[in-house]
Amino acid sequence: MEEIDRINILQASLLAMQRAVLALNPMAELALIDGNRCPELPCPAQAVVKGDSLVAAISAASIIAKVARDREMVALDREYPGYGLARHKGYPSRQHLEALQTLGVSPIHRRSYAPVRRLLELNDPKGDREWKNISR
Repeated sequence: MEEIDRINILQASLLAMQRAVLALNPMAELALIDGNRCPELPCPAQAVVKGDSLVAAISAASIIAKVARDREMVALDREYPGYGLARHKGYPSRQHLEALQTLGVSPIHRRSYAPVRRLLELNDPKGDREWKNISR
């Protein structure tokens, strides 16, 4: 979360792709990237807009990533109950936004996410945005 808040979600996504490709053994011969930008990679790369609907390998990777994220949200729901993470998987549903208002911001929330940023600014007018433990 801190990295996303520090460099923004796009740069963090590009960095994550770069790290993933660098970790491959053997090295990839070609990286197909879902979107319109490619990270700097040690192999040829091609951006494919709407790649998850056009390229089977990108579609499969997207499904695997979603399943992994959903599992992580279920685990985080046990650690941070009350936010409904197992149900809405961290997306800004009405329940999630209401939980933020009621329970406050948890350590897993991105400070750069607008509703979280607004809550932090309202609750800390001095601008000291250190995380405070929430009561469970």
